[in-house]
Amino acid sequence: MPCIERTGSALHYPLSVKSPHAPDLSHLFATRRDFLKRCGMGMGAMAFQSLFPDAASAAGNPLEGRSPQFQPKAKHIIHIFANGGPSQVDTWDPKPELTRLHGQDMPKENLRTERKTGHLMKSPYSFKKYGQSGLEVSEIFAKTAEFADDLCVIRSMHADVPNHEPSLLLMNCGEARLVRPSMGSWVTYGLGTLNQNLPGFITMCPGGYPIQESQNWQSGFLPGTYQGTYIDTQHRELDKLIENIRNDRLPLKEQRRQIDLLQELNRRHLARRDEDAQLESRIQSFELAYRMQMDASDAFDLSREPVHIREMYGDTVHGRQMLITRRLIERGVRFIQLWHGPGQPWDHHDDIEAGHRQLGLECDQPIAALLKDLKQRGMLDEVLVMWGGEFGRTPVVELPTAGANAGKVNGRDHNHYGFTYWMAGGGSKGGYVHGATDDFGFAARDNPVHVHDLHATILKLLGFDHEKFTYRYAGRDYRLTDVHGKVVDQLIA
Repeated sequence: MPCIERTGSALHYPLSVKSPHAPDLSHLFATRRDFLKRCGMGMGAMAFQSLFPDAASAAGNPLEGRSPQFQPKAKHIIHIFANGGPSQVDTWDPKPELTRLHGQDMPKENLRTERKTGHLMKSPYSFKKYGQSGLEVSEIFAKTAEFADDLCVIRSMHADVPNHEPSLLLMNCGEARLVRPSMGSWVTYGLGTLNQNLPGFITMCPGGYPIQESQNWQSGFLPGTYQGTYIDTQHRELDKLIENIRNDRLPLKEQRRQIDLLQELNRRHLARRDEDAQLESRIQSFELAYRMQMDASDAFDLSREPVHIREMYGDTVHGRQMLITRRLIERGVRFIQLWHGPGQPWDHHDDIEAGHRQLGLECDQPIAALLKDLKQRGMLDEVLVMWGGEFGRTPVVELPTAGANAGKVNGRDHNHYGFTYWMAGGGSKGGYVHGATDDFGFAARDNPVHVHDLHATILKLLGFDHEKFTYRYAGRDYRLTDVHGKVVDQLIA
């Protein structure tokens, strides 16, 4: 292969190399034989594609609504992410032994860490039974607990490591180290969206990005159009919630003409570049941004809600974003992730009593309002609501020399050996507690559920076999659960 010499910023081709810009008349003419040889397979593919309308529509519009592999129980997901690692023994997993042995050392057979730990620390909160199921819930979630018979509580969750970064990616993307598509991206890839004027996957995170930033809602090797659309819900005004949502200089008709011209140029550019995924996602983004001007303005305008509904959610950051979520789900958005943070995460190495109480007060009323609102509108059956963080916390007090605290001895360290998640609606089994941690809440003991198992179960609720729901990339079929995971059928109604 002849070399190409570079001089300064210019490329100089030796005389023996034909310039790539020189005209070639053979490109302008073709015999019937050449035409059939070049296009025959393409025509066959077009005819073949017409036999599969879902595939055909997906090729034209990657966000077109599609059917899953089998009959689903859930059609939408709301993931309330308790960023930072909430303590299971202070929220959804009461442990009388912690109270009885408060201040004593944990028995060695129950320890799951080589780090030096402090004494056992009881929960500062009282627990109470709720509903016909008798679910025991901490006082900081008293309003959410009123829906005990709708909650499917998993008390035996476990992950891989006690560090935020890999655990966040494991929970959100199914892989702790490598770049992988997020769960919301997988769901949108599989199902598309029911409203072409809104994104299929939205993530709301007030006050900025969490740890690992946009990797938590990345599309990875999936086309960029499946990435989550980030919204900073600390703002009230639509123009700040969604930047550049309005064009104050041009009416919609003139904007449409501009977009049509730009899209035509982009499509010609794309045709010469072998369907480049990044360029394709940019084209889709321009189109979606134009269409969003009407539907987004309506969906995010909470003044359209009755006063009693707004009061039910509360005029707080989390109250507003929960109400916006219900309005978006109503309009067909497929997957919404609501972050509690990053400004105040559940990462209380110190002052856990005051810290967890404050966060509970912030989100308890809005979560209860969301569940009530979905139920009274007949939507909860098709909407899977889930709550939890990337891991839990230790039942022992954290020593000043052990971790990230400020020298106080009144907080808990990270704990991936055992923690709690709950689900509601969307075909999950209400009024049910699955699994258990040990007597102190340190590690999953009965019916342990790994993060991969949770993902496999969620996909089944959405109508997918997690082992067959794949995307081929770099010569391999990838899936959300990688090569792991098993469906926990006990969680399904």
